[in-house]
Amino acid sequence: MRKSRNTAIFITLATIFLATALQAQEMPKMVTIPPGTFMMGSDRGGNDADESPVHEVTISRVFRMSETEITNLQYEQFKPEHKAMRGKSGFSSGDDEAVIFVSFDDALAYCAWLSGKTGRNYRLPSEAEWEYACRAGTTTRFYTGENLPEDMLKNQKTERELVPVSLETIYGQPNPFGLYGMHGNVEEWCLDWYGEYPEKPVKDPGGPSNGLYKVTRGGSHNTPVEFLRSASRSAAMPGDKHNQIGFRVVEADYVPKTYKIKDIKPLNSLKIKRGKARWGNPSDKPLWLDPIPFVIPPTDGTPFYSHNHQPAITWCENGDLLAIWFSTDAESGREMVVLGSRFCEGAKEWEPASMFFKVPDRNMTGSSLLTLKDGTILHVNGVGDSGDWKRLAMVVRSSLDNGKTWSDPILAEAEHAVRHQVIAGPIICSDGTIIQCCDAGPGGDDGTSIHLSRDNGATWEDTGATIPGIHAGIVELKDGRLMAFGRGNSIDGKMPVSYSTDKGYTWTSRASGFPLIGSGQRLVLKRLLEGPIMLATFTDKGMTIFLSYDEGETWSDGKLLTDGSGKTIAGGAWTGDFTMDAAHAEPKGYFACTQTPDGIIHLISSRLHYRFNLPWLLSSR
Repeated sequence: MRKSRNTAIFITLATIFLATALQAQEMPKMVTIPPGTFMMGSDRGGNDADESPVHEVTISRVFRMSETEITNLQYEQFKPEHKAMRGKSGFSSGDDEAVIFVSFDDALAYCAWLSGKTGRNYRLPSEAEWEYACRAGTTTRFYTGENLPEDMLKNQKTERELVPVSLETIYGQPNPFGLYGMHGNVEEWCLDWYGEYPEKPVKDPGGPSNGLYKVTRGGSHNTPVEFLRSASRSAAMPGDKHNQIGFRVVEADYVPKTYKIKDIKPLNSLKIKRGKARWGNPSDKPLWLDPIPFVIPPTDGTPFYSHNHQPAITWCENGDLLAIWFSTDAESGREMVVLGSRFCEGAKEWEPASMFFKVPDRNMTGSSLLTLKDGTILHVNGVGDSGDWKRLAMVVRSSLDNGKTWSDPILAEAEHAVRHQVIAGPIICSDGTIIQCCDAGPGGDDGTSIHLSRDNGATWEDTGATIPGIHAGIVELKDGRLMAFGRGNSIDGKMPVSYSTDKGYTWTSRASGFPLIGSGQRLVLKRLLEGPIMLATFTDKGMTIFLSYDEGETWSDGKLLTDGSGKTIAGGAWTGDFTMDAAHAEPKGYFACTQTPDGIIHLISSRLHYRFNLPWLLSSR
């Protein structure tokens, strides 16, 4: 009897011990962070200019921070269905690995659940609390000194194909406060909106009072080590989620104070005339104007890099033209920005470049612009995760006032994946469907994916089809079929042409009669207001325009885009200098095109703006 009673007691104690141990695993272990004052930021400048100015910050009250990032096991107590994300793309399958594929709102929801479960006040850390806790009294690049030890590195370089690594949250050495994983593993959501730092000393700051992007800190796996520094800051759209962002929590009885920041408008959104332009009718007289540059270096301190490429263009109801492109030092670089410039009605030259769109520390490859029938301008862009431009989400904004203001960006296709490298030249079909082409992958023969919107850009669908040729141009034929031409994916040594009878879900392809185009070249396929289809492409003589009056069955002999002047012009990007004479036109360039209601065709390459009309194309010179 006594033996039986002792056994029961043992089982009861063991059960209590096991339950306590499991509960400890499920609840984040918290570390006390004492108050103090530190110098926040760095004076590195360049691509890290947003870390300036270095300023004094006082954290006046004790708070507690989770020892590690929130783990799968901890998060799944709140959201059991998230277990289905374990191991996605080869990452974070274990109980004690950092939870990933969580948005800012997901992180907030976990904090609210944890607060309700414990009766304590949990939230995300402010950016200042995060850096203060990370530094833990140190002033070096990392809390370990000027470098990170080998056991804290998790493939710290940009990869086109992410290398799977463990995301276990306890690894390497903790910082002096006892926190793990503050340098790398996964980026961590912070409470703050992203914005400029204040210049004066501040106490318990909570960042700007509003914004578009939420701060992330700490860097991640498969990321260069410079992004793991104590002062390094990034940001992301609040709804974004991928395998390089997680979070940790703080427990505190106060909420950091927000502050207002100055709203600086870029040049491309200033001096915009209201109202609608009085477009004239298309002229029957030939028009050719000398090409002029639309890529003009900024004068307002906007970042401007050595490589300016992949333009898009549209016309505005007020008579202006709006052009955008990316500027970067490396096409896989996270410094990449999307710049914009405006050609105001009646102007003789384009404005200097200014900022158009940038998610901090994210690659921004691929942009398009489209003016809808009601004058709304759609902007579609790729946005990277924490690395190469192979993994992009598709983001959409709109403007109702000629590009003066824009809606908040939305994640139209949120998965960071292939098939999302946006290409200039979306079209509106006769039934109102918008078709947006994207490169289906980063390779020259990866083809083009087709994306549809039936609600003026509010929602989008990938048809799942891939047509031959990247950088494809597309038109709707009069019988409702779609026709597309693309670069690469040779068919019998010729450029591929593809047709769809079902809005892009299925396609048939064959060899066209046109030569292949290659590196540094992108075509335009466009139906002109006057009716014919225009193909702007490249031959061995350079930029050549072909016309079809029978829905692509036959094409004109082609006309070089040149006035025969013999002048030497700087083409920018991959083009370089070239001579435009009677037998030669620009040899390379990424085309984008719009035709204004007065019939003038505005074709831009990587740097130059060409202006001509259909009568000029039909003229002998």
